[in-house]
Amino acid sequence: MHPALAVTIHRPWPLPPGAWRWRQSWCDLLFAHWPAPATALRALVPEPLQIQEFDGTSWVGVVPFRMAGVMHRPLPDLPWISAFPELNVRLYVEYDGKPGVWFLSLDATNLLAVWAARLLFHLPYHRAQIDIAQHGDRFAYASARSHDGPRFQAEYGPTSSVYHATPGTLEHWLTERYCLYAQAPDGALWRTEVHHAPWPLQQATATIAENRMLAPHGVHIGGAPALLPFARRIDVIVWAPQRVK
Repeated sequence: MHPALAVTIHRPWPLPPGAWRWRQSWCDLLFAHWPAPATALRALVPEPLQIQEFDGTSWVGVVPFRMAGVMHRPLPDLPWISAFPELNVRLYVEYDGKPGVWFLSLDATNLLAVWAARLLFHLPYHRAQIDIAQHGDRFAYASARSHDGPRFQAEYGPTSSVYHATPGTLEHWLTERYCLYAQAPDGALWRTEVHHAPWPLQQATATIAENRMLAPHGVHIGGAPALLPFARRIDVIVWAPQRVK
């Protein structure tokens, strides 16, 4: 049994039927979040999806981390393929009663992962040069998308012991999500279910030197992030995408 399945009671709905297909681990991850009015995001999300709000506002997340153990079941990890840095820009949406994540962009260094995720999951992946340097508990992270695309540069790290977000809080609302949505080139809406244990979060601090990740989408976010949880590692399993609309 995959370690992600050791705990399932926290899920907002039952595990999906059928066997999971992919496994991966998300490591040294920072959830950097800014509030944004839903009206400013509506044009970026296809109409069947509802843009969710928490206490009257929606949220934009910029998430630097690194992938490990990425592979289709039951294959073993493969050098230069199964581990790579990634940078996600995400919104919070819902369809048919299932809250999930909508990605504005996903940047990664692995060309094969970019190609496969675009083809199999209809996700807006981009090739980028990403460098991560670790100094004790701190991480220096720098990403630059190919062809003079948007850039992100930050230094961050945890400052507390591990805890689980309390249900009903903004932190729980932002992090405990068990599906993602994507739109295929033909306009069809797809849902991909995922599962993992409750997030082992830590409070964090971050200095963001550059963040141009929202510029291609015409969304302005200013100032320091309003919320900065960090997670050292979480193991994840992924089911095959299912068409929902």
